[in-house]
Amino acid sequence: AVLLAAPAELTWRDLVADDFPQWTTTEGEGTFTFDRGELHGSGPSSRNVFLVSPDIHRDFVLECEVLAEAGSNSGIQIRSHINDQGRLSGPQVEIETTDRRWSGGLYDEGRRGWLDPLEGDEEAMAAFRIGEWNHYRIECLGPRYRTWVNGRPCTDFMDVEDLDGHIAFQIHGGAFCDVRWRNIRIADLG
Repeated sequence: AVLLAAPAELTWRDLVADDFPQWTTTEGEGTFTFDRGELHGSGPSSRNVFLVSPDIHRDFVLECEVLAEAGSNSGIQIRSHINDQGRLSGPQVEIETTDRRWSGGLYDEGRRGWLDPLEGDEEAMAAFRIGEWNHYRIECLGPRYRTWVNGRPCTDFMDVEDLDGHIAFQIHGGAFCDVRWRNIRIADLG
């Protein structure tokens, strides 16, 4: 089988910048702000809240840095869709601060649940550092999803359920969530 890989030379652009006012949020009480290149999501919220890109993305490489305070649960939605009830569903790259340590794993929000939970992969599970900036790299190429946290491979998963969709940032429902993203950039590959 031929496995797809991103080209060595990528053309990057800021994913969240001057178009921030065009991004939309799903229902919920959490808030998103964007100031000086930093996206900040915080709650409490009775349900998951997502900041959703105005564009549809197919094949891409996304990189950013993530800072999640202890007690936070979040994620980066990729190739996701909003249904008629306003609920977002699709693949999500996990950001979490629990003892489970599945940050960088792949979850299917609103549908199938965990696709690649990192269970038993001690190196991947040790990559995320709570309360510090963490580098995320996400590649979506055809049916192949790959993620890295702080340079450590986390997910390498094949799935044809979603081959394009929105990118979104999550405030997980619950009593507390405080997550920041910066240096958010994307290389669109078609």
